[in-house]
This record gives sequence, structure tokens and C-alpha cells, in this order.
Amino acid sequence: MVADRVKEIGASPTMMVAAEAKKLKSEGVDVIDLSMGEPDFHTPNSIKAAGINAIEENRTRYTLNQGTNELRIAISAKLKRDNNLDYNLNEIIVSNGAKQSVYNSILATVNPGDEVIIPAPYWVSYPAMVSLAGGKNVVIETNESTGFKVTAEQLNAAITPRTKMLILCNPSNPTGSAYTQSELEALADVVLKNNFYVLSDEIYEKLVYDDFKFISFAALDPEMKKKTILVNGISKTYAMTGWRIGYTAGPENIISAINKIQSHTTSHASSISQHAAIEAVAGPQYVISEMLEEFRNRREYFYNELTSIKGITCYKPEGAFYLFPNISHYLHTKSDVLKVENSFDFAMHLLYEAHIAAVPGSAFGSEGYLRMSYATSMDHLHEAIFRLKKALNKIH
Repeated sequence: MVADRVKEIGASPTMMVAAEAKKLKSEGVDVIDLSMGEPDFHTPNSIKAAGINAIEENRTRYTLNQGTNELRIAISAKLKRDNNLDYNLNEIIVSNGAKQSVYNSILATVNPGDEVIIPAPYWVSYPAMVSLAGGKNVVIETNESTGFKVTAEQLNAAITPRTKMLILCNPSNPTGSAYTQSELEALADVVLKNNFYVLSDEIYEKLVYDDFKFISFAALDPEMKKKTILVNGISKTYAMTGWRIGYTAGPENIISAINKIQSHTTSHASSISQHAAIEAVAGPQYVISEMLEEFRNRREYFYNELTSIKGITCYKPEGAFYLFPNISHYLHTKSDVLKVENSFDFAMHLLYEAHIAAVPGSAFGSEGYLRMSYATSMDHLHEAIFRLKKALNKIH
């Protein structure tokens, strides 16, 4: 008999689509995968060299549970350099990817029955993590008219005496939308007046376009910094998804609690990955602009082509590497293969008819949408658009 807490979380639609895509690939089908949330670039050579050097220098022993002093010093310097934030080493902890950073932060702060406010569309794992911690998810629906961004009025209306935290992904997975300073300040006013935490997931911080200026939630105000749990990492910015390095910066009592949790679960992150991460955050940063320019070109092409298709609308994202098109025009229809009643059906239609793997909006709490990643080659995007148009002609 499995634990009751596991019954609180459902199977991920993302994994269901991925499993079917893998099955088709194993059968020799040429599937274009637009479901992946990772850059298709290689880790920069200087970072790989730092990892190799760490191995050759036998830096393969246990490190401090919270991460090496050298890496946390580099992270502290990065936060000062890029975000105008001052954190000492006791206010920073390194974990096995930003996903663990988020989960540890929730476990360290949320008691059974506490309410956690999550704007939808949301990253698929937030609600499951809150449920596993015994918390209650309070979901706020957003839409294209506000750029999928929660407003101060919506946030204020969702607050109860049990409110413990707001989780904000900025820039957003899955929509790519990003908050301006004035939008964040309006939310911060509500947070400070009602005295709860903000878990600010800033993993896509560097992937912003069109001169958009990213502002960290903690940098808004000294009092807001005391209520912000900042999560970031190296996976998206430096194409290091498999290296599994994330970090949390926040109030010392919260970081200390996270340190206790991590000491009894995974302990520290890989010693080799930590040494490579020092080069990532402290070394030359030009690799980011090179990657960003390619992402920008892909975004422009893919957005323009998608929105030229009859019945599809899409918010033009400020960041990340996803589009979140509205495909509700094609719902409650059918194809020769299946009925298309919802976004999951639509995703499966694309998979069977066009051999395109994408993630249904329902996985992110927003029915009628589809998440499509442009973290793939321009050739794949050209072919995906060709196949998509062809597949939509088979829906009637």
C-alpha cells in the first residue's frame, strides 16, 4: 500500500505524451520534439574544462552539505553583480538542480493546511510539491489579456488567514511572460501588507528579449528581500541541465531549515558539477548573449508562423524559450484518428498525425493551450510548422 501523500498527486500528462513520443521514435518514426524544457546547445567548453579539471585534480570527495564555499562565494558575487543583492554564505545553499531548491523551500516553510498561491499557467511540479508537503494549492487563473501575469487585485482576493506563500515563476514556464518592475512592485505591496513569503523561481532570468529588463523580486525593497526565497540555477542559462546545480538565497533561518532537510535526503550536489558551476557563474558571460541571439531568432520565426495560422492566437513572450498558443478554436472537433475535446487530445493528434511532441496546456493548469518549446534547431521549427499546418487541415 502506497502512502496517502502519493495519492494526492496525479500522473503527469507531460510524461504520458513523452512516453508515447518515445514509443513512436523506437518504431523509427521521425518525431520533432517541442516538449523539452532544455536548451539544445552544448555546455560551453570553458565550463566543461572546469569539470574535467576537477576530476583530474581528484576533487571527488564530499563537500559541505550546503555547497562549497567557493561556489557560494561565486553565487553571492553573481547576485551582487547581476541583481544588486547582498547575501552572505549562510543565506545561500546549493542543491541538486533548481527543482530540488524549490521543493526544499516548500518543505522548509509550508505546514499541513497552509495555503500556497500559484498563478496558472504554472510549472507542472509546483502543485504536486505543495501537496506532498501537506499544503493547500490556491490557483489563480490568468489569461492572454494580462500576458498570463497575476495582478495585485487577483492576489489580494486570494489571500486568507492561512496564506503562507506565493510561488512566482519569472520569466514563466510555460508562457514565457515576464513581470515589469511596476508589476512586481504592485504584488510586493500586497505581500508586505499581508506578511507572507514569495518563492521567486528565476531560473530563466537571463533568457529575456527586446531590451526587457529583468528585476529580481528580492531586489525591490529591503523588506521584500526578507520575505523572498530566491531560486535560480545554471541549467537554462548555460545549457547545463544534466549537471544538476540549483541554488536558493533567502533569510538565514529558511536556508538553515533547507540545509537540515537536504542533509537527510540528498546531501550536497555533485562535487564535480559544483566546480564547473563556479566557472559558469564567475567566468566569461558572452556565451549567454550568443545563445540568446539564436533563441530570439527562433522566437520571431515560430511566433510569426504560429499566429499566421487561422484560429491560433499566442501571447508574444518576453522570456524563456516557450510559446503557449491558444488552440481552443480546434477543440470539440474530430480527426480521422480521434476526437479532439481538449488540449491533451490536441497534443496526441499532433503526435499521431504530424509527429510533433508538445505539452497540453492542461498539464500547466490552463486548458485550451499548448506549450511548444523553440529550444531546437531552426530546421526543426520549419518542418514543425509545415507538419502542423498539414495536421490542422485534418481536424473537422
